Amino acid sequence: MKNGLFLAFALLCAPTTAQVPPTDPISAHIDPTVRPQDDFFQYANGTWLKANAIPASEQENGIFKTIQDTVDAQVYRICLQAVEKRHPFGSAKQKIGDFYYTAMDSATSNREGIAPLRDDLARLKDIDSPDKLLVATAYVQLVSGSPFFSFYVGQDEKDSELNTLHIGQGGLTLPDRRYYMEDDAQNLSARQAFHTYAATLFRAMGETESDATAAATDVLTVEHALAKTSRPREDTRDPFTNYFMMSVDSLRLLTPQFYWPAFFREVGLEKVGRVVVEQPDFLQGLNDMLAQLPTATLRNYLRFHYLDGLAAYAGDSLYEASFNFYSRALRGVEQPRPRWKRAVSITNSILGDLVGQIYVDEYLPKGTKEKFVEIGNAVRQEFAIRIKNLSWMSADTKHKALDKLNAVNMKLAYPDKWKDLSRLHITRTSYLKNMMAYRKWSSQRNLDKLGQPVDRDEWHMQPQTYNAYYSPSNNEICIPGCNIIVPGFDGMPDDAVLYAIIGGTFGHEITHGFDDQGCLFDKKGNLENWWTTADKEQFDKRTQQIVRQFDEFYITDSLHINGSLTQGENIADLGGVVVALEAYKKTSEYRSGQPIHGLTPLQRFFHGYALAWMEQLRPEALQNQVKSNEHAPAKWRVNGPLANINDFYEAYSLRPADHMYRAPKDRIVIW
Repeated sequence: MKNGLFLAFALLCAPTTAQVPPTDPISAHIDPTVRPQDDFFQYANGTWLKANAIPASEQENGIFKTIQDTVDAQVYRICLQAVEKRHPFGSAKQKIGDFYYTAMDSATSNREGIAPLRDDLARLKDIDSPDKLLVATAYVQLVSGSPFFSFYVGQDEKDSELNTLHIGQGGLTLPDRRYYMEDDAQNLSARQAFHTYAATLFRAMGETESDATAAATDVLTVEHALAKTSRPREDTRDPFTNYFMMSVDSLRLLTPQFYWPAFFREVGLEKVGRVVVEQPDFLQGLNDMLAQLPTATLRNYLRFHYLDGLAAYAGDSLYEASFNFYSRALRGVEQPRPRWKRAVSITNSILGDLVGQIYVDEYLPKGTKEKFVEIGNAVRQEFAIRIKNLSWMSADTKHKALDKLNAVNMKLAYPDKWKDLSRLHITRTSYLKNMMAYRKWSSQRNLDKLGQPVDRDEWHMQPQTYNAYYSPSNNEICIPGCNIIVPGFDGMPDDAVLYAIIGGTFGHEITHGFDDQGCLFDKKGNLENWWTTADKEQFDKRTQQIVRQFDEFYITDSLHINGSLTQGENIADLGGVVVALEAYKKTSEYRSGQPIHGLTPLQRFFHGYALAWMEQLRPEALQNQVKSNEHAPAKWRVNGPLANINDFYEAYSLRPADHMYRAPKDRIVIW
């Protein structure tokens, strides 16, 4: 998935020829004080980044925020049209309008506070035995968060036609286990902010200052124990070592302190035959913790997670506490977004498929899906050529790789079938009650899938979602329609920009099917090794090269990118830009060799690719990403792949003294 992290272009269907904007955005972004051979990201984007500071309400600024602002403005108009009058109960506009109304109704929300949660909070405070703790854990999993462990129904990795129950490590509030285990200044500060936030929630529950402080310490005690037994993120990348099918009896033996059959009954699952346990070592550690810590300590941890999951919707004071921790302390954001932007964002998140149906009709340019199909097919053809020409792969493995490539399902622009939200009831009564109704509905919808065939037509994004993904279990890519947007162009960009951004998106997502994780799934989405031993060794040798390359990129003097954690995205970035470039070389624009706004076609393509990642982060957010995210920061998603591409050396005449130069023997070729 591009993490929200991959970009696309703007298409206006009426014009059939490229329209030249008054000022070329590509040329306008160039920073002439930087040499492209030393830092191409800054050279290509520097002038824009210098002129566009990060707003006080944001953790970043750049291409993603610019496009998100465009989408938000469109969704805002959808919300306003829905809220201005009453609609038939149960209709899409009724739900959109009423949810948005309550999200904007600060007076009612502030007056109500946490009153709708009082009965639940009283029951949680009454926990005095392991049995009550188990019942409460099940309830919190359904309505608020994921305490103690992750728990969901999803595709069985080894039987991709069936939905199976999954249990794995989880239960942490801070972004990664490193925040609990390492004592550098940022982690110590984050833990202190966490303690302050937790104490604030306990005071809101009615605890005295001293009791709230002690309860907050309990929360950190539990989470430190969970972090200690959690696997590092990079160690969760191998799907084979994170898949253990167990019977319920075996699960009980693994964690005798937690009676799973009773937990399953409490969440509404009467017939659980088997479970995919993702990290048995984590559950063993959880079992030890449950045996060692007092019930009162575990109770406070559960009380915190219940309120934490709902605090942002329970009045301005708790929203402010949530913002101060999650946004200000962890990401450096200075102030909240305006309430209307927050209301638009949450309405779009909760009712995305309903909003999406209106968005497609009113805002998505006609012909978007057809253009996506055209570019996607061109990129897939180039990927096939790359596979056929690989010198390190045997004919047998090439055949299976091509079979998988040809089987990739492309979900483009918008779904043909929308999610059924008819059982989700939304009213104009209460923002907090609407959120609780959504959480219960969403949990039940997920649990209802247990034992059912996988719906391969289901989308996991909406057309107005600025993102894309690859699903290894479905062997599919999804590119929502709003990826058609590219700021700065009044019409369709030139092919260099078009192929760099849209083609790069397709190439990136397709390559995920052949990265260090995706390559372990067959064409039907089953976890199965289809490689010869020799070919897999050659592949692993190349992926380790990209791990080492990114390990060498330092963000600060003491913090570098985790090449192991980010290798899947780095493989996809490299593969994506390479196949997109090969597709671009077959266009008439490239073959003409004519300059485009003073740039050669090759240079223009690389500038388009850099535009796709034009982003700057606050220092806190940047460190957060490096420690906890599988995506490298934007700068290195440009400079890292380009330093391996011979055409980039030709375009900018790189020499050994240049900062981005890598010797030919060190340039990485995977796909």
